[in-house]
Amino acid sequence: MELIPAIDVRDGRCVRLYQGDYAQETVYSDDPAEVAVRWTALGATRLHVVDLDGARAGAPTNLDVVKRIVSAVSVPVQLGGGIRSAEMTREVLALGVDRVIFGTVAIEAPSIVESVCRDQGPSAVVVGVDARDGYVAVKGWTEGKDVLASDLVTRMAAVGVERFMYTDIARDGTLTEPNFQAVSALVDWTDVAILAAGGISSVTHLLRLDRLGVEGAVVGKAVYTGDIDLTEALRALQTRDTEQER
Repeated sequence: MELIPAIDVRDGRCVRLYQGDYAQETVYSDDPAEVAVRWTALGATRLHVVDLDGARAGAPTNLDVVKRIVSAVSVPVQLGGGIRSAEMTREVLALGVDRVIFGTVAIEAPSIVESVCRDQGPSAVVVGVDARDGYVAVKGWTEGKDVLASDLVTRMAAVGVERFMYTDIARDGTLTEPNFQAVSALVDWTDVAILAAGGISSVTHLLRLDRLGVEGAVVGKAVYTGDIDLTEALRALQTRDTEQER
């Protein structure tokens, strides 16, 4: 399982929100690129970047920051937040971003996701399944939709999406624990790749997610507070992989 540190950008700074609430923000750095370098130096093999301003505005607004992050590291970067057209997808990928994460557009204009999967290849696409009580939320988590997370996965898999990121909004930034039941249900529901996020706050959580069969775990607040030591977590996952191979 891949461990992916998150870098959430708002007003050009690296921040974390509590349960997706823009009014409950903690600033961790004025230089997101420096944070990216720090995580990769500790062994991260991929970074998860979210343009929080873009998620609410409907178009990325921190692409200068994204460009600095991509230029500063040698690992793949996946980006979400306001990417809602094929044209914007091409612009983001041209910056050197490896994967784009679609949220709102997967609900409101699924044909765009289908066209990007066709033109750019499914490896460049992740659909974010951000849920409250099992139902999807969009537009920076500010608006709920009457769509079940499992239904969204089914619809998007049918148009070519091969990778999804499930986030339980109620647990995001809380340092409680992931919604293991929901994650397990999604993994069992489909044979596409699932990334998990929201509430991950210990190495034990990571190892349990690994056992559930997720492809990756996106960790935010816990690596900033020190609840998860990135080097220790990566070592634990590597040890588990080695034991499974024996």
